[in-house]
Amino acid sequence: MRFTSLAPLLLCLAIAPLARAADAPAIDNAPGPLLRDGSLPLIPAPAHLERLDGAPFKVEASTPVWARGDAATRVARQFSTLLRDSGGPTLPVKNGNGKNGVNFVLDTALKSGAEGYQLRSNGDGVTVAAATEAGLFYGAATLSQLFTSNTDGALPALRIDDAPRFSWRGLMLDSARHFQSLDEIKQVLDAMAAHKLNTFHWHLTDDQGWRMEIKRYPKLTEVGSCRIPAGDGGRDPATGAPRPYCGFYTQQQIREVIAYAAALHIQVIPEIDVPGHATAAIAAYPELGVLDTPLQPLSEWGVFPNLFNTEESTFTFLENVLEEVIALFPSTYVHVGGDEAVKDQWIASARVQQRMRELGASDEMQMQSHLIKRLETFLEQHDRRLIGWDEILEGGLPPQATVMSWRGTEGGLKAASEGHDVVMSPVTDMYMDYLQTSSPNEPPGRPLLTTLARTYAFEPVPATLAADKQHHILGLQANMFTEHTRSYARLQHNLFPRLAAVAETGWSPVQQRDFRDFLARLPTQLQRYRAWGLAYAQTPFEVAVEHQDDRRAGNVQISLANPLGYEVRYRTDGQPVTAASPLYEAPLQAQLPVTVHAAAFFNGQPLAAAPSVAAFTAQSLLTRRDDELLTCPGPGQLLLRLEDDGPADGARAVFNVNIFNPCWRWADAGLTGIRTLKVRAGRIPYYFQLAHDEPQRKFEAARRPHGEMKVRRGDCTGPALAEVPLPASTGADGFVTLEAALPKQVTGKGDLCISFTGDTRPAMWVLEEVTLAR
Repeated sequence: MRFTSLAPLLLCLAIAPLARAADAPAIDNAPGPLLRDGSLPLIPAPAHLERLDGAPFKVEASTPVWARGDAATRVARQFSTLLRDSGGPTLPVKNGNGKNGVNFVLDTALKSGAEGYQLRSNGDGVTVAAATEAGLFYGAATLSQLFTSNTDGALPALRIDDAPRFSWRGLMLDSARHFQSLDEIKQVLDAMAAHKLNTFHWHLTDDQGWRMEIKRYPKLTEVGSCRIPAGDGGRDPATGAPRPYCGFYTQQQIREVIAYAAALHIQVIPEIDVPGHATAAIAAYPELGVLDTPLQPLSEWGVFPNLFNTEESTFTFLENVLEEVIALFPSTYVHVGGDEAVKDQWIASARVQQRMRELGASDEMQMQSHLIKRLETFLEQHDRRLIGWDEILEGGLPPQATVMSWRGTEGGLKAASEGHDVVMSPVTDMYMDYLQTSSPNEPPGRPLLTTLARTYAFEPVPATLAADKQHHILGLQANMFTEHTRSYARLQHNLFPRLAAVAETGWSPVQQRDFRDFLARLPTQLQRYRAWGLAYAQTPFEVAVEHQDDRRAGNVQISLANPLGYEVRYRTDGQPVTAASPLYEAPLQAQLPVTVHAAAFFNGQPLAAAPSVAAFTAQSLLTRRDDELLTCPGPGQLLLRLEDDGPADGARAVFNVNIFNPCWRWADAGLTGIRTLKVRAGRIPYYFQLAHDEPQRKFEAARRPHGEMKVRRGDCTGPALAEVPLPASTGADGFVTLEAALPKQVTGKGDLCISFTGDTRPAMWVLEEVTLAR
């Protein structure tokens, strides 16, 4: 198993209106490696763990690992590597069975199931036994955790009988929007295996890129694998020439990934999306589309109208593609997408309507169903099974098709009730591109909060599903779409530690799942992440800072909290925060200026790489960044955390933007004595297509050629206090400082709203900072 070293995420925390998540319990810092119930810090929690009387077994660098036969020896070597990479010693692997060591035993007569194992430990050594190589591998993963659980290598006498709850424990990775290298994918697979996840769903095609080599159709990658990013990111900074974003996997590279995953007992499920998310394919072969308008792979995000057409030749194209997919991927399942296929082009096309009549499809959903059934029949003929997103239920579904329920659990409930197999992956709980916390250090993404607590609490089997249909729930899957995940560091941030919660839900019995206990086990898992070089998210382990101020009195009340409920310690004297620093128990009252350093701890160890720092001065209380501001009330809410389009390389600024209503709100702003409002604002590309959601975008009409910035109070809808014309262009850095004079009669406290008028596409205004001036 490979865990390559990576530079840690660069983090800096300033003042932000945050609090501990309401669903996160406060964590008792229990001493020692054993938790309050006597369990050990294992993730996922085993089905059955029993402490036994007897001496512990101490592992040392000379401790032998015994195995007989090829399969057991492979697992023994994987165990030795994983233990080393997790911070333990490198143990020698030897042929045979022996005492005073670790034994891996493959016994097909054991009743441990397809992925289960038994683990026994006493003073003479440890034995891991299973009926299958996969089960033995998962026992090895558990044993590696036991030897790296802050026990100095001493394993107490115990017995574990363990097997997974679900057979499908998955992660979907989108390589179409942003491309990952083979080494990056392999590290993700390593981490999946260490968490006992067994399904890698690989999203290889979309509007923004076709990432899989198809030898019969070379233009799919020659044309379809490159796009020009929006704005400065798509231009060479030296010449101004277009700079394409490209990447695809050759068939040999795909075979390499499949073989690597197989060695880790992970099946790889390919996804070729139809009939929507097809722009890159149509750009390569225009005859596949409905319109005559030439297309190119898109540099925008959202939902697009471009569909494959319904001609027989297009169906043949898709079958030819699937033929090469089947030849590469040994998995039983092939994913055909089926989601977000906006039918506007089919509705408007006389040819598609004629084709529907020829095929007996009464409407466009039945036309899509006809295509899905056609592909399902083709896959069945090649000993494969079709799986698709829950939209494939609409218009009728082939009996052998499997449904991946993403728009909630309702589609999965319906499909399972009708006798279809189901994988639960609802957007509300299982989408890893949603933000984990309200921290200003979260990377770009969709700011619906999918906290660790929410992910952990997800239950894949609906309570209303009949008992005789519950076996149709194959399991669950986390989905990692990458519109906003430009770097591998961000990918790791989004996946970890939430993927640990997904793993426990997929593996552990319901009665073994307890979030408080999970949080007590998590810090030990973070140590393993660090040993692997895994750049997991720091934001859940930071300290969030809220404040209330009285500028006239020169004081501030400061509240501190960790999003997961871990204890918080702080200093206000500039000294380092340690486990001996004051424990935060109540809001702090301080005179200005004051700087607070704070950190979350468990068992005396800090959880984040660096303490949180918040500095309060008389001047700082007059300024708010965009991530400290709120959206304006009323209709039209689609908040996104967006990245600037430049510079072409390196770090970029990140902004919170409501793209449906460009309006920001400073809650309870004190305006007594304030005469000027200074706003640093900029323009970035508007790179979204929203299909039928487009009418929800609301713009206040502009009265000047380039629009206005308006300042209001209250509910953000009344008369403007001030109005500033917007310039035709910004400065060289893409920003401009706008100053609005406030009327003298404006005093007291109240919400302050800043908005921009006009539909400014193909660009949009973003707000970086607001400052009050006397």
